[in-house]
Amino acid sequence: MGPSYRWVIVAVGALMTCVGIGAMFSLAVYLEPMSAETGWSRAGISGAMTIDFLTMGIAGFAWGAVNDRFGTRPVVLSGALLLGLGLLLASRSTSLIEFQLTYGILIGLAAGAFFAPMIAAATVWFDNNRSLAVSLVSAGMGVAPMTISPFARWLISTYDWRTAMMTVGLMAWALLIPAALLVRQAPEATPSRAAAKGAAGDPGAGLSVAAALRSPQFLVLALTFFACCAAHSGPIFHMVSYAMLCGIPAMTAVSIYSVEGLSGLGGRLLLGILADRFGAKRVLIGGLLVQALAIGTYLYVSKLGEFYALAIVFGTAYGGVMPLYAVLAREYFGPRIMGTVFGAATMVSSLGMALGPWIGGMIFDTFHDYRGLYIGALSVGLGAMAIALAFPPLPPKSRERLQPA
Repeated sequence: MGPSYRWVIVAVGALMTCVGIGAMFSLAVYLEPMSAETGWSRAGISGAMTIDFLTMGIAGFAWGAVNDRFGTRPVVLSGALLLGLGLLLASRSTSLIEFQLTYGILIGLAAGAFFAPMIAAATVWFDNNRSLAVSLVSAGMGVAPMTISPFARWLISTYDWRTAMMTVGLMAWALLIPAALLVRQAPEATPSRAAAKGAAGDPGAGLSVAAALRSPQFLVLALTFFACCAAHSGPIFHMVSYAMLCGIPAMTAVSIYSVEGLSGLGGRLLLGILADRFGAKRVLIGGLLVQALAIGTYLYVSKLGEFYALAIVFGTAYGGVMPLYAVLAREYFGPRIMGTVFGAATMVSSLGMALGPWIGGMIFDTFHDYRGLYIGALSVGLGAMAIALAFPPLPPKSRERLQPA
């Protein structure tokens, strides 16, 4: 395998994050028709997404450890099998609790197998343009609202939500199982090369996982990640429902979600390039500020053009900042324990992601209005930026090691 194979890894990672994370986030498209057909509350259906994020977080940590020990291919192959199975079983659910557990646990396990392991794999394959490579892998998350969500919405309109979910599950098997077989270990990841690299200035050389997880670098990274995700998860998940509440037709509301996803794709590329030039920490802080202000602006939009404009800004911000946490983890801790450490940070962030959909559903079921969601998310978003300001300086490219807190 030559150096050019690293772009195959990027392409496979982008496909996996698109289908895996896209299938999970498409629950926002199913929300209204599922509630109408079954009588289940929006908070109850949204609870499946909460379970998803909690499961994905725990699974991401476990998958990261398995990735560091056995490689990426068995992890993503397992995720592909679980994703299709979870969607098929969830489409046959006859009760809310059955749906919550099936969709939440199986799809959460699957989603955790894609994001952190493929991001970690990309950081090992790339020494130069690492921020851009990580951004391209996570770009699949930006493509998902333009592909998986509209496809699911079309299937729902043509058939019903159960047929749509089952079809997406079969599609996930058809795409992801062959893609998983293309994943290879980077030449730099072999034990001898890893040891040599560690002796040449890897900031995490000789650092145990336990020491890394106690370090101030990890604590700030994880808390910022948590607050960032807690801020944007509710507005993202309930955006389609909020647009429909403002009188926008269902398919048009999904198009806003698609514009947001396209902007997220552009944001990943833009902020990835900027991070390679100006540093991931500076770009992250700026992106978090824009994200918070965009969330607050949702309080004032109600027309289609306003939604599109805001979707561009919000999507660029939240899409652009997400890959930067992996870049910072790689720069602080090196490649040897990258999968485990970033998996742990993803686990903490998933707790934040789990709060938004559930709280947003509770607010709507109680007040029949989303204003409380946007006010709270704005406050948490500003808090994320404040935490990011406390990031310790990045380690120099020397033999210096991180110290535990």
